[in-house]
Amino acid sequence: MKLLLVETKLHLREWPFLIFTIGLPVALLAVLGLSIPSMTERVASGERYVDTQMPSMMTLLSLLILACNVMPAVLSAYRQQGVLRRMSTTPVHPGRLLAAQLLIHLGVGAVSTAVLIVTGSLVFGSAAPRQWVGFVLVFLLGSAALQAIGLVIAALAPNPKVASGVGSVVMFPLMFLAGMWVPRDIMPDALRAVSDYSVAGPFAEALRDTWAGHPPETAHLAVVGAGLLLFGGLAARLFRWE
Repeated sequence: MKLLLVETKLHLREWPFLIFTIGLPVALLAVLGLSIPSMTERVASGERYVDTQMPSMMTLLSLLILACNVMPAVLSAYRQQGVLRRMSTTPVHPGRLLAAQLLIHLGVGAVSTAVLIVTGSLVFGSAAPRQWVGFVLVFLLGSAALQAIGLVIAALAPNPKVASGVGSVVMFPLMFLAGMWVPRDIMPDALRAVSDYSVAGPFAEALRDTWAGHPPETAHLAVVGAGLLLFGGLAARLFRWE
């Protein structure tokens, strides 16, 4: 708990990261929703893009920034500075530092999502996720899977600059496969197949389903869970403390 509190204070001092992680998705939701008329027009299902599609995409964006940019840079900096090596000689195992980082980034992602929900309600009259139990399950499982990807990046990157660069290279294709720019519904069959087996695509689809009040599909949960096991195993095998 002491380590968690210290790491939280250090994270709060890096306020540009917090503004970028929380502020960017909220700003995009508000700006795009207000400036693009189609975002607030009802489609055949009776829903608007600002009700389900946009909030789920912005939630995913916040979690991807944390997983692919923030956490790998922090952990690689700790390794480069010798923090992890020095901690390994104390009773506090470096694994506790890793657990603290995961909890902090999960908390920041939860705060960002809460701000998105409140903003959507105040600006567009959008409802909160209608399938709360499914939403929490999907959020936790998907967050863990994305954090596992970030841990693989942190395990391989020699310094923070490389970690940030590699994280960006990984993040943008995942955003594309999730349907950030081209909705998954209108993707070509080959691209849709790739999206179906990426972690981001099924995660985004499951978020949108629970936002609309539908239970997440088993296939989507299975792919995200498999991604968690795969990348979590790789991170455990590749991660270096010094």
